[in-house]
Amino acid sequence: MDPTLSHSLSEHEYLRKCLEEGFPEADDETLRDTLEGLSSLPEVLSAVIRAYLEDLSLAAALGMRIADMQERLARFEARAERKRALVTQVMERAELKKLQEPEFTVSLRTVPPGLVVSDEAQIPTDYWKPQPAKLDKKGLLASLNAGQAIPGAGLGNGGTTISVRTR
Repeated sequence: MDPTLSHSLSEHEYLRKCLEEGFPEADDETLRDTLEGLSSLPEVLSAVIRAYLEDLSLAAALGMRIADMQERLARFEARAERKRALVTQVMERAELKKLQEPEFTVSLRTVPPGLVVSDEAQIPTDYWKPQPAKLDKKGLLASLNAGQAIPGAGLGNGGTTISVRTR
């Protein structure tokens, strides 16, 4: 935990304890309001949330930049493939089997025929590999949430999180 946040939390807990001991008749709302004015914890938490929101913005911007770079990569790869196909086509037409240069050698070679499956339903079972069973976690969770008891599975304790709205 961040030392500033840890210190503010300790300070907040100490102040709360002192107020509860010094003013046992005070209600929860009065204690909260008093603590809010005395403790630096709300300001420190606000600073952490601002940093969190900035990190989210940076992550979103980086994600967009990565997407742009992936598009650019795809364009370079497509351009390289078009050049490869062009050289192949020209070398075949010119009946040029090999081209040697100081920094590379290009040779035409035959490629073995690839597999084309036109209708999987007609392929005999000998050519099918059984797949291991896969747990349907969504279905399992839905059944457990509906109250169904399922041996070997259960619901965890959950937890607490924050909701941050910026609009």
